Amino acid sequence: MNKRDEPACGPHAHSVPPERTVIADAAFARAAALFRAAGDEPRLRLIEQLGRGELCVTELAEAVGTKLSTLSQQLKLLRGERIVKHRRDGKHIFYSLADNHVRELVRAALEHASEPEHAHTPHDPYPTEKRS
Repeated sequence: MNKRDEPACGPHAHSVPPERTVIADAAFARAAALFRAAGDEPRLRLIEQLGRGELCVTELAEAVGTKLSTLSQQLKLLRGERIVKHRRDGKHIFYSLADNHVRELVRAALEHASEPEHAHTPHDPYPTEKRS
């Protein structure tokens, strides 16, 4: 029997059974666009700041240490990907995250990036509790 003739593994062979959810192609395209938009460090910093609450443009520029013109371009891209939303109050424009999904996604990514290297082992890629 050669490798091509070997039967496929069954559900019993997996330590964690694979999920069988069907996800639309459009959802993958949208998620990829979201990751591209958030994949730039300055934009990621903006998203993280907005995860703390609504800020006006000048507060946001000060919080991330950038010029208003640069901030404007970054916010335009994030608005286009429906990551942030804005509202006008007189002369001020306030920005916030469009929903909690982005906040949780960024928070999880930053927590993961902050973990020590030894927190994940090849045999335990999805630990259920934090190690000390």
